[in-house]
Amino acid sequence: METVGQENNTQALCLSKMATALPSTTFCQTSFTFPPQNSYKVRSPSLIFRTKSHGLLRCSAKKKISIVDQILDYIEGGPKLRKWYGAPDLLPKDGSGKEDEDEFSEDDEVRDAVLVTDGDSEIGQMIILSLIVKKARVKALVKDKRTAMEAFGTYVESMAGDPSSKPFLKKALIGVRAIICPTEGFLSDVGSLKGVKHVILLSQLSVYRGSGGIQALMKNNAKKLAEKDESTLVATGIPYTIIRAGTLQNTPGGTQGFSFEKGSAEKGSLSKEDAAFICVEALEVVPLVGFTFEAVNGEEKVSDWKECLTRLMEKSEQ
Repeated sequence: METVGQENNTQALCLSKMATALPSTTFCQTSFTFPPQNSYKVRSPSLIFRTKSHGLLRCSAKKKISIVDQILDYIEGGPKLRKWYGAPDLLPKDGSGKEDEDEFSEDDEVRDAVLVTDGDSEIGQMIILSLIVKKARVKALVKDKRTAMEAFGTYVESMAGDPSSKPFLKKALIGVRAIICPTEGFLSDVGSLKGVKHVILLSQLSVYRGSGGIQALMKNNAKKLAEKDESTLVATGIPYTIIRAGTLQNTPGGTQGFSFEKGSAEKGSLSKEDAAFICVEALEVVPLVGFTFEAVNGEEKVSDWKECLTRLMEKSEQ
């Protein structure tokens, strides 16, 4: 009979083989929920990898885990997830690192990291896991540093603090070449983004503008925040990519095509997994100034995202 440990080893072996064998366009899609304190609702994790042909490969334990084991998986989620990725031990229980967090320097810093804002949001987690599989250096802004560390181990430098604070932001941006914003709010109140080479914003502005009646009233504040985010980003002078997605849906990614037609985002929808995937692929195409495009699920099949995004960028410049 298989034990839970053997199931974790099965997942670890599967992840290791997939991460090394699949091409650079591989996307790891999963969801690690950060529940409120004292909540024990657990999802048994599975790992889905998407290849260039958009085929899906799923790795999961064969044996159904009992509810008791699921609760233990949640309590011990950090150590088990670290075993999947082969990561070393976590920070001390107080969440602090070995070095003093107040001591940092930008001298001779290599800018090779991707900073994910709102890293404990659902889409933020999807983006982070995709970056981990791509072996990128990842930094994340989170609300609960220790919870994030338990989920992602040392493969992600998790940081909790106020982005509007200049000292905190300065530290968060050390070594960062690109920023991915999966939700609204970060750019509206942020200060200088000195040194950042590319910012990717996942925006719901088209959806908010297309709302009517009571929905328009309910989403009015979100609309204003999204508008401020976009205008602030454009004003920074940093190369940017704004992805105006349709209504984000909890549907499986990699099963549908896409549409990038102007006006499609107002009424269309986009899988959250596909939205996260596009954000990560956008890192490979850095515009000279910036460009904005709409994205929803549709009929167009995309096999080469770098070519697709380059085409959309050139089209926006015409």
